[in-house]
Amino acid sequence: MAEKKLSFEQALGRLEEIVKHLEQGDLPLSESMELFEEGTGLLNACGKMLDEAEQKVVKLRKGPDREPVELPFEDET
Repeated sequence: MAEKKLSFEQALGRLEEIVKHLEQGDLPLSESMELFEEGTGLLNACGKMLDEAEQKVVKLRKGPDREPVELPFEDET
């Protein structure tokens, strides 16, 4: 089955649902493992989306003519 592309918000919402189900502790082991695997995939997808978004961030600074100038995002680490 082909997996549909989820938005960050949808993936995060589904991840929250999975966590709630797993925290209840009443699922059979096989279902828990399936949810865990799905959650791991969603976590990786969310991390990738955040990394991509961070790369698009720019700082704005006033230029010589007092107009905003876009500068590349600099990693502060």
